[in-house]
Amino acid sequence: MSIDQSFEDTYRRLADALTVTVLTGAGVSADSGVPTFRGPDGLWNNFRAEDLATPEAFARDPQLVWEWYNWRRGLIASTRPNAAHQALARLERRLDQRGGRFRLITQNVDGLHLSAGSRRVTEIHGNIWKVRCTACGLVAENRDVPLRLLPTCSRCRELLRPHIVWFGETLAAEDLRDTYAALESCEILLIIGTSGIVYPAASFAPVAKSAGAYVIELNLETTPYTGVVDRSFQGRAKDLVPALLK
Repeated sequence: MSIDQSFEDTYRRLADALTVTVLTGAGVSADSGVPTFRGPDGLWNNFRAEDLATPEAFARDPQLVWEWYNWRRGLIASTRPNAAHQALARLERRLDQRGGRFRLITQNVDGLHLSAGSRRVTEIHGNIWKVRCTACGLVAENRDVPLRLLPTCSRCRELLRPHIVWFGETLAAEDLRDTYAALESCEILLIIGTSGIVYPAASFAPVAKSAGAYVIELNLETTPYTGVVDRSFQGRAKDLVPALLK
């Protein structure tokens, strides 16, 4: 079967499906210009992300960690949803109109899926535009750029932290429940722009496939998922996603 015929068959399968789950990673946000942990130069090249995005780093020097997140928030604030984000939001609306079910699971923390209009979104790694109290646990949205440091809770006045799942922390139990429920009940799992290396996301494709889903991968290059999925296409998310969901 030719690549063109394979793409057309996949397009038709997506068009007919009533239950779709989507997993997105950094490849979707990259097309909006969202930077990775470290920029090409500057202070943060002197630090590893793994040494800043941890509970231990925050306990040791919350000012430094918050300065890093202020820098990241400033970079992300100038970005906008791209064609891939927008196509996924349209897919959700289309399934709603047809009485279908949609769930978008994202590893990204930039909030761009929500900005594009997606509503059934599980942000398994958190959201950089939310803060959480280290004492009472209150979670609130905060889009101040820059954020005044060090921020404190509006309810109990204790220190706030980014509402992000850091290295060494576990994903929220509710998010995991929603994620596996969506994986185990979908007709199609669409994986976009993620390497499939980090757990638990690395297990998502096998879980969906074992439950009977048709699994489609879109990525710039092959990944560990490629040998597991039913169809894999290489290219940029902003080009492939709108073409499959037109």
